[in-house]
Amino acid sequence: MNQKIPTMAEMAAEGKKPEILFWVGCAGSFDERAQKITRDICKILNHVGISFAVLGTEESCTGDPAKRAGNEFLFQMQAMSNIQVLDGYEIKKIVTGCPHCFNTIKNEYPDLGGNYEVIHHTQLIQQLIDEGKLKAEGGESFKGKRITYHDPCYLGRGNNVYEAPRAALEILDTELVELKRCKSNGLCCGAGGAQMFKEPEKGNKDINAERMTDVLEAKADIVAAACPFCMTMLRDGVKLENKEQEIQVLDIAEITVRANGI
Repeated sequence: MNQKIPTMAEMAAEGKKPEILFWVGCAGSFDERAQKITRDICKILNHVGISFAVLGTEESCTGDPAKRAGNEFLFQMQAMSNIQVLDGYEIKKIVTGCPHCFNTIKNEYPDLGGNYEVIHHTQLIQQLIDEGKLKAEGGESFKGKRITYHDPCYLGRGNNVYEAPRAALEILDTELVELKRCKSNGLCCGAGGAQMFKEPEKGNKDINAERMTDVLEAKADIVAAACPFCMTMLRDGVKLENKEQEIQVLDIAEITVRANGI
Protein backbone atom coordinates (compact mmCIF):
# COMPACT_ATOMS: atom_id res chain seq x y z
CA MET A 1 0.00 0.00 0.00
CA ASN A 2 1.60 3.24 -1.13
CA GLN A 3 0.53 6.10 1.05
CA LYS A 4 1.11 9.66 0.00
CA ILE A 5 1.69 11.59 3.18
CA PRO A 6 1.56 15.37 2.73
CA THR A 7 4.08 17.62 4.44
CA MET A 8 3.03 20.75 6.31
CA ALA A 9 4.82 22.83 3.66
CA GLU A 10 2.75 21.22 0.86
CA MET A 11 -0.47 21.75 2.78
CA ALA A 12 0.39 25.35 3.62
CA ALA A 13 1.11 26.00 -0.07
CA GLU A 14 -2.46 24.91 -0.83
CA GLY A 15 -3.80 27.05 2.00
CA LYS A 16 -4.88 23.96 3.97
CA LYS A 17 -4.41 22.94 7.57
CA PRO A 18 -4.49 19.34 8.81
CA GLU A 19 -6.41 18.25 11.93
CA ILE A 20 -3.26 16.78 13.35
CA LEU A 21 0.52 16.85 12.90
CA PHE A 22 2.17 13.44 13.03
CA TRP A 23 5.55 13.91 14.72
CA VAL A 24 7.56 10.97 13.35
CA GLY A 25 10.65 11.22 15.55
CA CYS A 26 14.23 10.12 14.86
CA ALA A 27 13.64 6.39 15.41
CA GLY A 28 10.46 6.43 13.35
CA SER A 29 12.34 8.14 10.51
CA PHE A 30 15.67 6.33 10.46
CA ASP A 31 15.37 2.99 12.29
CA GLU A 32 14.29 0.28 9.86
CA ARG A 33 12.13 -1.54 12.41
CA ALA A 34 10.51 1.66 13.69
CA GLN A 35 9.72 2.78 10.12
CA LYS A 36 7.17 -0.06 9.97
CA ILE A 37 5.43 1.39 13.03
CA THR A 38 5.44 4.84 11.38
CA ARG A 39 3.76 3.38 8.29
CA ASP A 40 1.14 1.62 10.40
CA ILE A 41 0.29 4.79 12.35
CA CYS A 42 -0.25 6.50 8.96
CA LYS A 43 -2.44 3.61 7.81
CA ILE A 44 -4.64 4.02 10.91
CA LEU A 45 -4.96 7.79 10.39
CA ASN A 46 -5.86 7.28 6.72
CA HIS A 47 -8.28 4.45 7.53
CA VAL A 48 -10.36 6.60 9.88
CA GLY A 49 -10.14 9.67 7.66
CA ILE A 50 -8.18 12.00 9.91
CA SER A 51 -6.41 14.67 7.86
CA PHE A 52 -2.79 14.83 8.93
CA ALA A 53 0.62 15.91 7.74
CA VAL A 54 4.27 15.46 8.69
CA LEU A 55 7.04 18.04 8.82
CA GLY A 56 9.35 15.96 6.63
CA THR A 57 12.82 17.46 6.37
CA GLU A 58 11.73 20.34 8.63
CA GLU A 59 11.43 17.95 11.58
CA SER A 60 14.47 17.77 13.82
CA CYS A 61 15.25 15.76 16.96
CA THR A 62 13.17 16.97 19.93
CA GLY A 63 16.35 17.22 22.02
CA ASP A 64 15.34 14.43 24.43
CA PRO A 65 18.64 12.46 24.19
CA ALA A 66 20.70 15.65 24.59
CA LYS A 67 18.73 16.71 27.68
CA ARG A 68 18.85 13.25 29.32
CA ALA A 69 22.58 13.04 28.65
CA GLY A 70 23.04 16.39 30.42
CA ASN A 71 23.51 18.78 27.49
CA GLU A 72 20.86 21.35 28.36
CA PHE A 73 22.30 23.91 25.94
CA LEU A 74 21.96 21.58 22.93
CA PHE A 75 18.46 20.58 24.07
CA GLN A 76 17.31 24.20 24.19
CA MET A 77 18.78 24.92 20.76
CA GLN A 78 16.98 21.90 19.25
CA ALA A 79 13.73 22.70 21.07
CA MET A 80 13.68 26.39 20.10
CA SER A 81 14.30 25.51 16.47
CA ASN A 82 11.39 23.02 16.50
CA ILE A 83 9.06 25.44 18.31
CA GLN A 84 9.79 28.04 15.65
CA VAL A 85 8.78 25.59 12.89
CA LEU A 86 5.66 24.36 14.77
CA ASP A 87 4.49 27.88 15.56
CA GLY A 88 5.21 28.98 11.99
CA TYR A 89 2.59 26.45 10.84
CA GLU A 90 0.27 27.31 13.78
CA ILE A 91 0.25 23.68 14.91
CA LYS A 92 -2.21 22.96 17.71
CA LYS A 93 -2.40 19.17 17.95
CA ILE A 94 0.42 16.62 17.64
CA VAL A 95 0.39 12.81 17.67
CA THR A 96 3.62 10.90 18.10
CA GLY A 97 4.67 7.26 18.08
CA CYS A 98 7.50 7.79 20.55
CA PRO A 99 7.01 8.35 24.31
CA HIS A 100 10.29 10.31 24.43
CA CYS A 101 9.09 12.82 21.82
CA PHE A 102 5.65 12.82 23.48
CA ASN A 103 7.05 13.62 26.92
CA THR A 104 9.49 16.27 25.71
CA ILE A 105 7.07 18.21 23.51
CA LYS A 106 4.21 17.89 26.02
CA ASN A 107 6.04 18.66 29.25
CA GLU A 108 9.26 20.49 28.41
CA TYR A 109 8.46 22.64 25.38
CA PRO A 110 5.92 24.80 27.29
CA ASP A 111 8.81 26.20 29.42
CA LEU A 112 10.34 27.47 26.18
CA GLY A 113 7.08 28.87 24.82
CA GLY A 114 5.88 25.85 22.82
CA ASN A 115 2.33 24.94 23.85
CA TYR A 116 0.56 22.12 22.00
CA GLU A 117 -1.93 19.36 22.63
CA VAL A 118 0.23 16.26 22.42
CA ILE A 119 -1.09 12.70 22.35
CA HIS A 120 0.65 9.36 22.02
CA HIS A 121 -0.52 7.02 19.27
CA THR A 122 -1.95 4.56 21.82
CA GLN A 123 -4.19 7.34 23.17
CA LEU A 124 -5.37 8.09 19.65
CA ILE A 125 -6.10 4.38 19.08
CA GLN A 126 -8.08 4.19 22.35
CA GLN A 127 -10.07 7.27 21.31
CA LEU A 128 -10.85 5.71 17.91
CA ILE A 129 -11.94 2.46 19.59
CA ASP A 130 -14.22 4.43 21.94
CA GLU A 131 -15.74 6.20 18.93
CA GLY A 132 -16.33 2.85 17.22
CA LYS A 133 -13.97 3.64 14.35
CA LEU A 134 -11.63 0.74 15.14
CA LYS A 135 -13.21 -2.59 15.99
CA ALA A 136 -10.60 -5.37 15.64
CA GLU A 137 -12.69 -7.03 12.92
CA GLY A 138 -11.93 -8.19 9.42
CA GLY A 139 -8.23 -8.70 10.03
CA GLU A 140 -5.85 -11.16 11.63
CA SER A 141 -7.22 -13.00 14.63
CA PHE A 142 -5.09 -13.10 17.75
CA LYS A 143 -7.24 -15.85 19.22
CA GLY A 144 -5.33 -18.36 21.29
CA LYS A 145 -2.33 -16.03 21.67
CA ARG A 146 -1.03 -14.82 25.00
CA ILE A 147 -0.20 -11.12 24.75
CA THR A 148 1.62 -9.06 27.34
CA TYR A 149 2.36 -5.34 27.36
CA HIS A 150 5.59 -3.64 28.36
CA ASP A 151 5.05 -0.14 29.83
CA PRO A 152 7.48 2.44 28.39
CA CYS A 153 8.88 4.65 31.17
CA TYR A 154 7.97 7.99 29.59
CA LEU A 155 4.45 6.86 28.81
CA GLY A 156 3.68 5.01 32.04
CA ARG A 157 5.49 6.39 35.06
CA GLY A 158 6.37 9.64 33.27
CA ASN A 159 2.84 10.54 32.14
CA ASN A 160 0.44 8.06 33.78
CA VAL A 161 -0.71 6.63 30.45
CA TYR A 162 -1.50 3.05 31.46
CA GLU A 163 -5.04 2.41 30.23
CA ALA A 164 -4.90 3.51 26.57
CA PRO A 165 -2.43 0.84 25.37
CA ARG A 166 -4.26 -1.85 27.33
CA ALA A 167 -7.64 -0.72 25.92
CA ALA A 168 -6.23 -1.26 22.42
CA LEU A 169 -5.35 -4.84 23.36
CA GLU A 170 -8.52 -5.59 25.32
CA ILE A 171 -10.69 -5.53 22.19
CA LEU A 172 -8.71 -8.43 20.73
CA ASP A 173 -10.02 -11.95 21.21
CA THR A 174 -6.95 -12.97 23.14
CA GLU A 175 -5.54 -13.71 26.55
CA LEU A 176 -3.94 -10.66 28.12
CA VAL A 177 -1.31 -11.33 30.74
CA GLU A 178 0.48 -8.71 32.81
CA LEU A 179 4.21 -8.83 33.39
CA LYS A 180 5.29 -9.25 37.00
CA ARG A 181 6.67 -5.70 36.98
CA CYS A 182 4.09 -3.51 35.27
CA LYS A 183 2.30 -0.15 35.40
CA SER A 184 3.81 2.13 38.08
CA ASN A 185 6.11 -0.73 39.06
CA GLY A 186 7.25 -1.33 35.46
CA LEU A 187 10.86 -2.09 34.62
CA CYS A 188 12.77 0.10 32.14
CA CYS A 189 13.89 -1.62 28.93
CA GLY A 190 17.33 -0.11 29.46
CA ALA A 191 17.35 2.45 26.64
CA GLY A 192 15.97 5.57 28.37
CA GLY A 193 18.06 8.52 29.50
CA ALA A 194 20.11 8.44 26.25
CA GLN A 195 21.40 4.96 27.22
CA MET A 196 20.17 3.84 23.78
CA PHE A 197 23.21 5.50 22.21
CA LYS A 198 26.03 4.16 24.36
CA GLU A 199 27.44 0.92 25.64
CA PRO A 200 26.08 -0.17 29.04
CA GLU A 201 28.16 0.31 32.17
CA LYS A 202 29.72 -2.77 33.70
CA GLY A 203 27.33 -4.93 35.68
CA ASN A 204 26.28 -8.54 35.93
CA LYS A 205 23.34 -8.31 33.52
CA ASP A 206 21.84 -6.00 30.89
CA ILE A 207 18.45 -4.53 31.82
CA ASN A 208 16.72 -5.92 28.72
CA ALA A 209 17.97 -9.41 29.63
CA GLU A 210 16.47 -8.90 33.10
CA ARG A 211 13.21 -7.75 31.49
CA MET A 212 13.11 -10.94 29.42
CA THR A 213 12.86 -13.00 32.60
CA ASP A 214 9.49 -11.29 33.22
CA VAL A 215 8.37 -12.00 29.64
CA LEU A 216 9.37 -15.67 29.85
CA GLU A 217 7.63 -15.99 33.21
CA ALA A 218 4.42 -14.58 31.66
CA LYS A 219 4.69 -17.25 28.90
CA ALA A 220 3.70 -14.61 26.33
CA ASP A 221 3.61 -15.30 22.59
CA ILE A 222 3.51 -11.59 21.77
CA VAL A 223 5.06 -8.67 23.63
CA ALA A 224 3.24 -5.45 22.80
CA ALA A 225 5.40 -2.35 22.82
CA ALA A 226 4.54 1.33 22.43
CA CYS A 227 8.00 2.87 22.04
CA PRO A 228 10.67 2.42 19.35
CA PHE A 229 13.45 2.29 21.96
CA CYS A 230 11.64 -0.44 23.91
CA MET A 231 11.08 -2.25 20.61
CA THR A 232 14.84 -2.43 19.97
CA MET A 233 15.67 -3.54 23.51
CA LEU A 234 12.90 -6.14 23.72
CA ARG A 235 13.83 -7.61 20.33
CA ASP A 236 17.48 -7.82 21.40
CA GLY A 237 16.31 -9.54 24.59
CA VAL A 238 14.33 -12.09 22.58
CA LYS A 239 17.42 -12.76 20.42
CA LEU A 240 19.58 -13.21 23.53
CA GLU A 241 17.21 -15.94 24.68
CA ASN A 242 17.07 -17.49 21.17
CA LYS A 243 13.27 -17.15 21.22
CA GLU A 244 12.76 -15.41 17.86
CA GLN A 245 10.56 -18.28 16.66
CA GLU A 246 8.35 -18.29 19.77
CA ILE A 247 8.05 -14.64 20.85
CA GLN A 248 7.03 -11.75 18.60
CA VAL A 249 7.54 -8.12 19.57
CA LEU A 250 4.92 -5.86 17.97
CA ASP A 251 3.94 -2.25 18.48
CA ILE A 252 0.33 -1.52 19.48
CA ALA A 253 -0.13 0.27 16.12
CA GLU A 254 0.99 -2.84 14.25
CA ILE A 255 -1.34 -5.07 16.26
CA THR A 256 -4.21 -2.63 15.60
CA VAL A 257 -3.56 -2.58 11.84
CA ARG A 258 -3.43 -6.39 11.68
CA ALA A 259 -6.56 -6.86 13.79
CA ASN A 260 -8.57 -4.38 11.72
CA GLY A 261 -7.27 -5.63 8.40
CA ILE A 262 -6.16 -2.14 7.39
